[in-house]
Amino acid sequence: MRTLLHNMTRCRVLVIGDILLDRYLWGDAERLSPEAPVPVMRVASTTAAAGGAANVALNLRTLGLQVDLVGVAGQDADGRALAALLAAQQITLDPRLLRRACTTIVKTRVMCRQQQLCRLDVEREAEEYTLAPAKFAPLLTAKLAQADAIILSDYAKGVISSELISWVQSHARPQTLLALAPKPRPTLAFRDVPLVVPNRTEALALAGLPGVAAPHFPADEVASRIFASHQPRMLVVTLGAAGMLVCRQGAAAHRIPTAAREVFDVCGAGDTVIAMLTAALAAGATLDQAATLANLAAGVVVGKVGVATATPAEILAQLHSVQGHVAPAHRDKPGRP
Repeated sequence: MRTLLHNMTRCRVLVIGDILLDRYLWGDAERLSPEAPVPVMRVASTTAAAGGAANVALNLRTLGLQVDLVGVAGQDADGRALAALLAAQQITLDPRLLRRACTTIVKTRVMCRQQQLCRLDVEREAEEYTLAPAKFAPLLTAKLAQADAIILSDYAKGVISSELISWVQSHARPQTLLALAPKPRPTLAFRDVPLVVPNRTEALALAGLPGVAAPHFPADEVASRIFASHQPRMLVVTLGAAGMLVCRQGAAAHRIPTAAREVFDVCGAGDTVIAMLTAALAAGATLDQAATLANLAAGVVVGKVGVATATPAEILAQLHSVQGHVAPAHRDKPGRP
């Protein structure tokens, strides 16, 4: 694992998707409002982090990879704050992607004693964030030529479209790995993307089973339907506390139990998973190896409050922790680190 983590640092990944600013209001509440039956929280501090596709990029940078990021933000105070957060990690947003007539997407989470009270979202219609391939062809083409792998991070805000996916597929180098974290909707169509990484709800929607809400996840049926309709080469479904489902050749192969010891906040865990999967595969890992590392990385970030990333040292420590909790008779079972 240590060698694989080192080999990742030689890779360059292009992340394309919906970028946003995650803002946190931290404080405590000791009384109810006289105006309504709601707590009054005294704000002690405010923090901000890069979210969405920008968090995918930060996860890759934390792993030591070279990263290019393409997304849309406004030339407003929030857009400048987002650009500054990225620049601090050597990730630059091209000025052509910062629009004067655009509102930067902001998610503000109100955190009381480490618990989220509510979330306030500021965003506009998807048309404001559209990234037309023809208009940005020179920018995209230059970045595609340098990429060992490409991640399309879709939050259904406007950047990722059927047209953009098709354009990237036709203009990327044949040997470049393409990964997609989709947000299924009637207007989004795609096929033949090498790696598709949905969560449980997204996988059910891709399989045409959005109404299935039972605790049991029909893994075989979901995998079969997604491979038939979208034809990915690899499919990994994140299942939250149930771990991760690895699928190949049209079927569910096996599950990897969650590596999380404590769960404080699942925000951004999906970003960590697709970042690690893509980085590991680009560095020469098998799908099983990449999924194991992604599961370990996700186990690290859900143990932190707020959108977070996992360092190689933290991932190796998580590996040792997981191995220490496995009985000796079971350590050689497939799917375990």
